[in-house]
Amino acid sequence: MPLPASRPWLAASLLTLAACATSHPAAPPTAATTPTAAPAAAPDPKGVGLDMADLDRSVSPCDDFFEFSGGNWLKANPVPSYATSWGPRNLLGLRTQATLKQILEEAAANRSAAPGSNAQKVGDFYAAAMDTVAIEKAGITPLKPELARIAALKTRAELPALVAHEQELGTGAFFRSGVQVDEKNTTRYVIGLDQGGLTMGDRDYYLKDDARTQKIRAAYQTYMQQVFGLLGDNAATAQRNAATVERIEKRLAQASRSRVELRDPQANYNQMTLPAAAQRYPAVQLPRLLADMQLGKAQEVIVGQPAFFDEVNALLKTEPLADLQTYMRWHLVSSVAATLPAAYVEASFRYNQVLTGAKQQTTRWKRVQAATDATIGEAFGQLYVDKAFSPEAKKKALEMVGNVKASLAEHIQTNTWMSAATKAEALKKLNALRVKIGYPDKWKDYSALNISRESYTRNILAARLWESRREAARFGGPVDHTEWGMTPPTINAYYNPPLNEIVFPAGYLQPPFFDPKADDAVNYGAIGGVMGHEMTHGFDDQGRQYDAAGNLRDWWTPQDAAEFTKRAAVVGRQYDAFSPLDSVHVNGKLTMGENLADFAGLTIVYGALEKQLQQRYGNGPRPRYDGFTPEQRFFMSWAQLRRTNIRPEALRQQIQTDPHSPGQYRTIGPIMNMPQFQAAFGCKEGDKMTRTATDRAVIW
Repeated sequence: MPLPASRPWLAASLLTLAACATSHPAAPPTAATTPTAAPAAAPDPKGVGLDMADLDRSVSPCDDFFEFSGGNWLKANPVPSYATSWGPRNLLGLRTQATLKQILEEAAANRSAAPGSNAQKVGDFYAAAMDTVAIEKAGITPLKPELARIAALKTRAELPALVAHEQELGTGAFFRSGVQVDEKNTTRYVIGLDQGGLTMGDRDYYLKDDARTQKIRAAYQTYMQQVFGLLGDNAATAQRNAATVERIEKRLAQASRSRVELRDPQANYNQMTLPAAAQRYPAVQLPRLLADMQLGKAQEVIVGQPAFFDEVNALLKTEPLADLQTYMRWHLVSSVAATLPAAYVEASFRYNQVLTGAKQQTTRWKRVQAATDATIGEAFGQLYVDKAFSPEAKKKALEMVGNVKASLAEHIQTNTWMSAATKAEALKKLNALRVKIGYPDKWKDYSALNISRESYTRNILAARLWESRREAARFGGPVDHTEWGMTPPTINAYYNPPLNEIVFPAGYLQPPFFDPKADDAVNYGAIGGVMGHEMTHGFDDQGRQYDAAGNLRDWWTPQDAAEFTKRAAVVGRQYDAFSPLDSVHVNGKLTMGENLADFAGLTIVYGALEKQLQQRYGNGPRPRYDGFTPEQRFFMSWAQLRRTNIRPEALRQQIQTDPHSPGQYRTIGPIMNMPQFQAAFGCKEGDKMTRTATDRAVIW
């Protein structure tokens, strides 16, 4: 199951490594800030995991560590024409994609795979998606039954069944709904309803009137007109239909909460009995809608944003049926545009060019590989794990997680501003943390999903409907703690507050993020930094609101909560001041959770490394590689995995919509507050990478 976009904290917990490459004035190295090299007569051995050619030694590490640690790499690795950003994760992605391509091509070539097997489903899905001749020949035919269903709407009494069907098909129309863990009683599943219905994804694209936003809206209008034209509308009708969709979406945008407001889990938890919700939103006809989604047993719902559903109710009641049909027709077609003939794909890409700055389309097989992963990811993932993931990697990763967990426990115990009562609850939560490494212990059962070589579009729709029905079948049963929100090949990780778990797919446990041949400093700075980040999400401004069982419950004393908020506000002010582009500033409130996880995580992992080094070498000399100490290599490893070039358009989009800060600030934001970094590189008071004691942020 993909992480539900309707749960903002889940989307926020994903670790993205976006960064930007802004040029900085070079500063000559000084004796105080340049790492001391070993004597020429006894050179240090060459290390594994860090490439010294990537360093820009013309920049002092105490002046700009982002440029020092990777400036040469940034110059040598511009963004490819098919990408919007480029960094180490992309390079790992290329290697992983090569493995996945081999798996896909072998599966597609195997026409004798057992019917219903993972190999058959994966092979047929890939073959259908790559058969562009058949896709062009079929045109819009695979969608005609669904288009006819929308066209057949005659009365408002028929709306619930149609809206329910669109929800099951995941078209994104009106709102988001689904079965989810109850955040205040994590032993059961509930029905969640959340705001949605916006093709452009963020409400500000509909509400702002600056030049860039107007350009994006114009591109969106052109995209819609082109698609309606492809569906058979004449130019005037296509223009009118595009205006209708934008008008309806603007109504929804005006009623939507901002991304910062969505970060408040308490405000997004509004429990209503089904009769009460039906009375407040009569036009939605919730009892009928849920029954049509095979959720008729529900007696209550969790409404994420009640005022938004007031507008949905008004919209369903007052908008002409023909306009609602136009809106749903658009959402259906745009949701599967990638599966349709080239004219639809190209129209979608031209719109995304304006949004992200991409220069050309990604190669088709790469797009199809991503679609296979997103659609039948655990069937695909089983084939990947069999081929590419070793038990040794899982063992080493679990050992590192244990060390990071022990370091966090020590930091909680020695914390000077937290009371004993809150510490006890924090340790209870940490001890209850679930750790998932590599791949699920229990795989999804795809036996009821029919995948064939007949139609890419039909395979996508069938898989969406199957997933909706699978989720509905969970309702009323016990919470399944074996489920994963990411697939095994994914190069990412997440923390899930209601389940109090951290999850690291096999795809992440590869060089340069994790290399069994590298020294501890490199691995702790790389994948260890991710482990610390995800683990401390449980104690960031959102995660700290969930207890050991994952329930949304305040377990902090008022004094401790106030002290945490005061300390977190320092982090917010620091990031508000970062400006990667003229007149564009990082949003410290939107990025608060990720910034706190970076701050706390890096501190915790540094402590874990020091403990590991003490166990290995005691008080004796610690090994240097390439002229750098373990402590220096730790920070260099942290920085080098966040070095990313990004197009200005994509950077602006990231700052508006992404809860993660740009990579350069993820690199320097935490270390500017760490005396350990300053000691490692000999930085002095007044250096740009050194905050004064009064300006420094300290959480753990």
